[in-house]
Amino acid sequence: MVVIQNSINDSSIDEKDLANTLQQVIDDLDKGESELLIRIVDKDEIQTLNKTYRHQDKPTNVLSFESDLPVEIDEAILGDVVICTEIVAEEAKAQNKTFDEHLTHMAIHGTLHLLGYDHIESEDAKQMENLEIKILEKIKIANPYE
Repeated sequence: MVVIQNSINDSSIDEKDLANTLQQVIDDLDKGESELLIRIVDKDEIQTLNKTYRHQDKPTNVLSFESDLPVEIDEAILGDVVICTEIVAEEAKAQNKTFDEHLTHMAIHGTLHLLGYDHIESEDAKQMENLEIKILEKIKIANPYE
């Protein structure tokens, strides 16, 4: 189940569409029974989270936080993906992308982090990018890396 928590009441987001798209993604990755929280925040909140958890005192587009429930608690919770729509909008404009497509890409990117994908090593980055491209292609979004 995908839950969208729009803490800043950003009306530019089609929450139902985003939730449905992400539900399809986690279904396709065999995690459809899991709970995923997408939290929409402002620059101040994401900067605070980035500083606290990544030691980078600057705003960013997306952060992912895996669930830290003990294994004894039998709940399928992937974790939280925190997105700053102001940063996403700025990036979309600078990269000549639509806001909705870039937002969807960032939400998928953050979700893949919760599933263990990362882009620290170049081989891992290529694997993650290829999976993102495949997922986005399926929902008719062009390759964001071109």
